[in-house]
Amino acid sequence: MFSAKNVTRAFVAGSIATTALLLLAGPASAHVSVQPQGEAAKGGYATINFKVPNERDDSSTTKVEVNFPTDHPLASVMPQPVPGWKIVVTKSKLAKPLEMHGNTITEAVSKVTWTADGGKIGPGQFQQFPLSVGQLPEDADQLVFKALQTYDNKDVVRWIEEPKEGAPEPESPAPVLKLTAATGDEHGAAADEATAETASKDDAKTETASAESSDGTARVLGIVGIVVGVVGVAFGVLAGRRRTAA
Repeated sequence: MFSAKNVTRAFVAGSIATTALLLLAGPASAHVSVQPQGEAAKGGYATINFKVPNERDDSSTTKVEVNFPTDHPLASVMPQPVPGWKIVVTKSKLAKPLEMHGNTITEAVSKVTWTADGGKIGPGQFQQFPLSVGQLPEDADQLVFKALQTYDNKDVVRWIEEPKEGAPEPESPAPVLKLTAATGDEHGAAADEATAETASKDDAKTETASAESSDGTARVLGIVGIVVGVVGVAFGVLAGRRRTAA
């Protein structure tokens, strides 16, 4: 039989083990990540969010740097303003120019930096930093963004280790954006939408013009009928007078 002392010892040991597991799992689950807002389709454009949690109990995050992949450069990167944060977009020359929408792109965004300007990410909090990016590559299944997280005590956490398929998650994993197969031509869909809208407007204009034309024709015919009627009445009066005189 178990004595009260043995039960107490087992409970204490279990509590210590559970606490140790939670402490070990905590930092791994609180890493910087990138999340698509909607679908991040190959060859298209997407709005993505870098989610930055604060994993410290005694300091706040005051700076976040996200480095963009050089093997699949993105020509268009537009940050959404974040209250309390200053945003700097850094561009670099491309070793190989990109062709996009008939234009030659010679530089692309290499880094985006958010620096606290009245804001911060305090203990137990997180912040999202949205970006509109494109054109996403068609020959890749994912994009790896290496991130640096700076605290107000000058500590820097480097989220730069690329996760490997089938391997355990690294201690400081880099944010990874998964790319999905395109369901259709993103730009083509937008073009079709614009074309449909233009056609609708043209049809409305045509209907309006036809209605105006029909209304104008009716008015002309009405005026002609009135004139003919007046002429007929005048002719009848004159004929009556002639008969009376005779």
